[in-house]
Amino acid sequence: MATLDAALLRASWRSWISSDLERVGPNWLQWVWTLLFAMGLAAVFTIAGFLVFYRGPGLGSAVGWAEWYGRNFVVCMTIAALIHAMFDGIGKLVGGPPAIRRWPDWKRSLFFGGVPLVGVIIGWPLGAMIGLGEPTLAFFVDNPRTLAVSVTIALGLSLALHFYFAARSRELQAEKRATEAQLRLLQAQIEPHFLFNTLANVAALIDHEPAKAKSTLGAFTDYLRASLGQLRRDEVTLADELALAEAYLRVQGARMEDRLRYTIDAGDDARRAPLLPLLLQPLVENAVLHGVEPALDGGQVRIAARIEGQALVIEVQDDGPGPAAAPRRPPAGAARGGNGVALANIRERLLQRHGSAATLEVLPAHPGTLARLRLPLDPITPPPTPR
Repeated sequence: MATLDAALLRASWRSWISSDLERVGPNWLQWVWTLLFAMGLAAVFTIAGFLVFYRGPGLGSAVGWAEWYGRNFVVCMTIAALIHAMFDGIGKLVGGPPAIRRWPDWKRSLFFGGVPLVGVIIGWPLGAMIGLGEPTLAFFVDNPRTLAVSVTIALGLSLALHFYFAARSRELQAEKRATEAQLRLLQAQIEPHFLFNTLANVAALIDHEPAKAKSTLGAFTDYLRASLGQLRRDEVTLADELALAEAYLRVQGARMEDRLRYTIDAGDDARRAPLLPLLLQPLVENAVLHGVEPALDGGQVRIAARIEGQALVIEVQDDGPGPAAAPRRPPAGAARGGNGVALANIRERLLQRHGSAATLEVLPAHPGTLARLRLPLDPITPPPTPR
């Protein structure tokens, strides 16, 4: 069970107010935020009711305030609970956040704006029947001005929630696009250095070892084809990521020869699992750069993937100096910001896509370093690979 600290509370609140369906923290905590929201809204309506309707005895005592606050709370809680349940229920029916993120903008805005609108339209009369009772409803009918003000407040709340969640949906989509654009930029910065080193290695091999040069160029072609394919897609399978990682290791193996050894172990069920593109590649590059290259005799990189319950677990392990060792300086001319930048980028993308349900751990492996990704299995069929 997650420890309730200040960071988790902030992240949970942000996930609730964003209404992106990516719930951070335990589910009961999300309902606590809904409860607190209803309590605050009930206080606002109680004060507004006093200012608009108070004509004499009734709200002038603590008992009167408590009575009207209780009635307003029932109405507000009914609306808030209905909206909360509709977001969760409809979200699961359509395939969860991964499916909703692939919707066009108009459909996503309609969802995030329409659910609160429907919640208020249904929840307000339902909450009034539960909390106010038939005599009070009859009072509303007998007092058109009171009814008109109440309906105006309800409709105003509906429109406010509609515009807020529609705007928030557009904001979240913009944040997602910015994160993915940052990933593309980072990858574009890395490619030239790797490209030039590999081509220089091929050029050096052509005269003396043409067969090896041909093999290296073939592996590099496979790497470029897989890498460019990843950049054009929002979701891939683990099989795609493993193909890219293997092509990269083959290219590096041609340069490092027997100093680089690697194994890849993943079952068919794990290979079919969908995930974000380019999550695995930075971990493999870090294993080679920080784990294998510093050792005079090189080392081994092990990639393993398996399904554990409702999660996909991916591990990248090297037998190098371990995470406690001083980070190796990147080669001259490399554009990479370092191991920390790559890991921070992965964690940010996981947070935006899966909330707290996905984790990245970097652990000592004795010897070496173990990077472990744990991703929730999304019931989404990835799009076919572009030809």
